[in-house]
Amino acid sequence: MTSVAEKTTSSPGTEARPARTARSIAWARRAPLMPALIFMIIVTQLPFVATLVISFMDWNAYYPDEIGFAGFDNFKRVFTDVNMRDAVLTTIYLTAGVVIISLLLGLGIALLLDRKFSGRGFVRTMMIAPFLVVPVAAALLWKHALYNPEYGLFNGAITWVWKLFGSDNPPQPDWISNMPLWAVIFALVWQWTPFMMLILLAGLQGRPLDVVEAARIDGANSWQIFRSMTLPHLRQYLELGALLGSIYIVQNFDAVFTITSGGLGTANLPYTIYQIFYQAHDYGRASAAAVIVVLGTIIIATFALRTVSSLFKQEANR
Repeated sequence: MTSVAEKTTSSPGTEARPARTARSIAWARRAPLMPALIFMIIVTQLPFVATLVISFMDWNAYYPDEIGFAGFDNFKRVFTDVNMRDAVLTTIYLTAGVVIISLLLGLGIALLLDRKFSGRGFVRTMMIAPFLVVPVAAALLWKHALYNPEYGLFNGAITWVWKLFGSDNPPQPDWISNMPLWAVIFALVWQWTPFMMLILLAGLQGRPLDVVEAARIDGANSWQIFRSMTLPHLRQYLELGALLGSIYIVQNFDAVFTITSGGLGTANLPYTIYQIFYQAHDYGRASAAAVIVVLGTIIIATFALRTVSSLFKQEANR
């Protein structure tokens, strides 16, 4: 015969009570995060949804009476527009140039800063400084203080060297006019090299030093250790730096707008979208181009997140 205690413990009300308690604890943990989550949805997701809706509309401010649904026409115009194709190629060249050069420079600087020397902490702090400069301020610095043909530092250095060798007619190139895209690339490389350096320096400090010392004892020189041990160890850090750099540089607007104003073949996708939106006032086509850029950025970000997760798994397995 079943006892009263057994009936009490097997009643449906007591079985549901622990489940309700677990749900209440879970909601108590999530509740403080809800305002921040709602704020992020309002700030990030709602504008993107609005942009997505406008991208399917024929909406030009010059023709306010002709607003209507356009379907995929805006996307077709984006892919068939010659200026847009040129902007895509310029974006690819700009992104690839900045990422590759800044990665190589960052790797070299990280290898130097990984060595022990007096004042290493101060040097590391100073090397990070360019990345902390406001992008518009950095672009203005390069445009006026360095590139200016009349009083810029580059032409001043050329004049000094020329006069040092006894010449009175030094060349005074107009850097922005002669090499506009490279002028933008160099300004961005100066700002993004510290970022790459930080990532690669973190990777270098995670090397198994006992294995490196064993290789040195076995007779391996510095180049062999770098090629066979350091570089394979840094592969994922190089991938992470390239992916994160690509995400941000693809969206770069400040340097192009400040240094060249999109002229001389330097108009990338963000600047072209700015022209379509604010100058041509074609809101539908500008939104379609913006959606394409966002989707491309999401694809790159997906690979970046996979690389980050693999790095975390490796650190957890050590």
